[in-house]
Amino acid sequence: MTFEPLHLSRGGTSVVLEPHPHGLPALTYWGPDLGDAGDLATLAAAQQPQRVSGGIDVPARLTLVPLESAGWQGTPGLTGDRSGSHLHPRFTVVSVDCPPGAATAVIEARDDDAGLALTAHVGLSASGLLTQRLVLTNTGDDDYEVRSLHLFFPLHHTAAEVLDTTGRHLRERSPQRHALTAGTYARTSRRGRPGADATVLLAAGAAGFGFEHGRVQGVHLAWSGNQQVLVEKTPAGAAFLAAGEVLSPREVVLAPGESYATPEAVGSWGEGLNELSGRFHRDLRARTSHPQRPRPVTLNTWEAVYFDLDLPRLLALADRAASLGVERFVLDDGWFRGRRDDTSSLGDWYVDETVWPDGLAPIIDHVRGLGMEFGLWFEPEMVNPDSDLARAHPEWILQPEGRLPLPGRQQQVLNLGNPDAYAYILERLDDILTANDIAYVKWDHNRDLLEAADARTGQAAVHRHVLALYRLLDELRQRHPGLEIESCASGGARVDLGILARTDRIWTSDCIDPIERLVNQKYTGLVVPPELMGMHVGGPVSHSTGRAHTLPFRAGTAVFGHYGIEWDISDLTDEEYAVLGRYVELHRSWRRDLHRGTVLHADLTDPAMDLRGVVSEDRRRALFGYSLTASSASYPPGPLTFPGLEPDTLYTVRPAVPEEGHPGNGQSPLAWLQAALDGAPLRLPGRVLAQAGLQAPVLLPEQTLLIEFHAAG
Repeated sequence: MTFEPLHLSRGGTSVVLEPHPHGLPALTYWGPDLGDAGDLATLAAAQQPQRVSGGIDVPARLTLVPLESAGWQGTPGLTGDRSGSHLHPRFTVVSVDCPPGAATAVIEARDDDAGLALTAHVGLSASGLLTQRLVLTNTGDDDYEVRSLHLFFPLHHTAAEVLDTTGRHLRERSPQRHALTAGTYARTSRRGRPGADATVLLAAGAAGFGFEHGRVQGVHLAWSGNQQVLVEKTPAGAAFLAAGEVLSPREVVLAPGESYATPEAVGSWGEGLNELSGRFHRDLRARTSHPQRPRPVTLNTWEAVYFDLDLPRLLALADRAASLGVERFVLDDGWFRGRRDDTSSLGDWYVDETVWPDGLAPIIDHVRGLGMEFGLWFEPEMVNPDSDLARAHPEWILQPEGRLPLPGRQQQVLNLGNPDAYAYILERLDDILTANDIAYVKWDHNRDLLEAADARTGQAAVHRHVLALYRLLDELRQRHPGLEIESCASGGARVDLGILARTDRIWTSDCIDPIERLVNQKYTGLVVPPELMGMHVGGPVSHSTGRAHTLPFRAGTAVFGHYGIEWDISDLTDEEYAVLGRYVELHRSWRRDLHRGTVLHADLTDPAMDLRGVVSEDRRRALFGYSLTASSASYPPGPLTFPGLEPDTLYTVRPAVPEEGHPGNGQSPLAWLQAALDGAPLRLPGRVLAQAGLQAPVLLPEQTLLIEFHAAG
């Protein structure tokens, strides 16, 4: 079939797809909107490479599914076989569905000799995200094993530097950068979930790109299991990003007529990371499933009481929380049958009669009577070997033939791909949610998967387990409309758009030390908007780092996200109570703008200085936080400039929590800050604030100043 080049345009983004004589269309262009691109055939001709010495006679192009049969010798788009044969399919396009002016295209291709059909879905969202998904169907007479099927995104020729994130438990999403050189740089997860070390985004851009400047493109895979994202530069000069599921041997074997659908890969670009991330945020907020009501201020009991679930203590904690303006009270681990520590009872999802002789009603009724919602912790995919469930059904545990994998946190993983295990978990959660007034589930997942095989067959099980998890979440939400679910996985080890399509927030990290959270929240926010990130105020000494921080620093670092408290507040001093109450009220007064506005990070030369904020949708209000994480190289530190404000709007500038006073102890007054404290705040146009800025206050290390901007008049 012959067809004209395709130009998809939406949300400030253009994609050009060019017919290829030996396969699916070539990805000629992805980036800023080209407007009226003129004659697309001419544009395609302008991108054609020359044949060079030592190369094949038909220069290879990056297509939607690049294959060796079209001369491609980089990372292949598809690998698979029929018991060792049909290794090199060559697809021919048979139909293209792309109405004039449309921003989506569905391209059908076949290789009848290989017995394969391929459907490519390519589209642009309203925010300008490029989404791709492939469906491969076995049209042959015998089985076809899919080994890999990746999705590809071309990079702009200026791409010279790569950004991704790594980490571990309690330190997820730490950034790392390196030069884009010839060859392949791949980030692969085989943990059965993305993992604490996974990158939420793989990005490449112009040398030195930042949040405010430099062309940058990035890709995310919306999948909660094994996965790979990679960036590659070929000797021929082609550079691209790619993403796909990582499959174990024989994990996806298609019988005749069966199909395999890839997870969706999502690409964004921007002149700086602020614009790139803004596309993700706007797209998520446009979903019909996106939380629409204000995100309730939450108290979670874990770091407050751990396993000490004494009812009078919990009632007093709930009273204190409600008096501070908390709107949701979440009972964490330890409420179910036999659970006294983390060594036993996972899987036995019955209310413990010895701890709760009257069921959960006493605590739920008390919480609801205080005007708060009630939430409950579960870890449905896990099982302790020391549990009634494991003793009754060892065959429900993911394991290779005849033995359990090495334990993690004294627990193993249930095989949700086993229909009986799936039915049991659905029945237990549904029963508890039906019998109790529960508005919120904290869904935990506290270990990586090892040797994740189906005990019945010995076959790899991660792919089916993840699909079953998605079905389970969908079914629970259908049975319990209005139920909200948090995805927690040892903190932030399962942060992806696949899980966020079925949940209402992620627990960003088990570490709520504000120093660590400044980095974690910044880079999680490359994809996830703040209203979907749990950000809590911890106790005076961090349970995970041992560092001590002031309450204003802890509370100010968390204020931009889905706000909460992870702290035993039952014995606060009067001063602590007053300060925490002010920050809860500040968050509640700002959360509509914080959770709908544009998130911005400033590029500062001093790594000890951090400036981030949110500008409201109408750009008439903004809240910025300036933090110092160590001693500043400059003293005083120089000016701060504030991106994203309306240039011609006159803004009144003042501290958001004036009761905290001037945070730089022992210094002379800072003119603009003192003027605000004296009731005569400065008024400056947004253009001046963005270009000239304000003198930064002298802070002590590990302090934050929150600054408000309000349109004057």
